[in-house]
Amino acid sequence: MNQQSYTSTEAALQHYKEGLGTFTQKLPEIARSFNAFTEACFEEGALSKKEKQLIALGISLATQDEYCTIYHTKGCLDQGASEQEILETCGVAAAFAGGAAMSQAVTLVQECIAELATKH
Repeated sequence: MNQQSYTSTEAALQHYKEGLGTFTQKLPEIARSFNAFTEACFEEGALSKKEKQLIALGISLATQDEYCTIYHTKGCLDQGASEQEILETCGVAAAFAGGAAMSQAVTLVQECIAELATKH
């Protein structure tokens, strides 16, 4: 797939992967440790992987982290979250973080769902 055929969501995810690859080459031990920690945090436990992705999406919105918002919207979809579950998560984030979270929910998250939902 060439760069021109990417949706904006896919391009952002690819940009993140490329950046992570470069970082990993430069600081492999830090990247390995961070990735191992993150993977452990998202393993199935008392909370399902889907619930953890929904939480991560809410935090991403509240902290205005665009790349994490995209990444965790995809994670929610990958774990089988419905559009309704994702949007309710956005609502909770907006109730907590106000208009900044709402602006990302009504733009970026809905764009990600539209661009990625056809792949699920």
